[in-house]
Amino acid sequence: MKERTILIKMFFILIIIMPKFGNAQVKDEHLRLEVLHKNKIGKEFIFGKWNDKGGTETSLTYLGILKTDKGKAYKIMNSVWTWGMSCRSTSRILIFNAKNQYLGNYYIFRESELPKEIKNDFLIFNNTADTECDKKVFTKISFKNGLPKKIFIECKNRYGNFYPFEGD
Repeated sequence: MKERTILIKMFFILIIIMPKFGNAQVKDEHLRLEVLHKNKIGKEFIFGKWNDKGGTETSLTYLGILKTDKGKAYKIMNSVWTWGMSCRSTSRILIFNAKNQYLGNYYIFRESELPKEIKNDFLIFNNTADTECDKKVFTKISFKNGLPKKIFIECKNRYGNFYPFEGD
């Protein structure tokens, strides 16, 4: 009975605390715009400093522009937000239009699954950092037909993860 009471209390504490973590990443809009304005493809910018006492850190890497066949341009940025005493991180692929307006993101399970570059109008994902996946396998995502509603990143033997687009 005592264990159940403790679990219930922990649940309510998480309900109160978690929205604060969720909102913290949204408030980094000015950081995202700063990185977009610098226009440095492939350069990682780190804001804040995570520490074991619970600080937060935001890492942003602008990958470049993907265009549709109809000429629409999407700016692509990786985002890794590190937070909490246990060094949790939230990884996303951020999507902006040509006017640097945020359109939404793909929430990616692990930082190692984030794309590494844009090459020949494809967003390139490779498995070099993930020990569970086949390092010879890579995924190319095209935006030629517009913003994909979901993307599939292959790990090995045609298995992998689907990631839906979460728009604002």
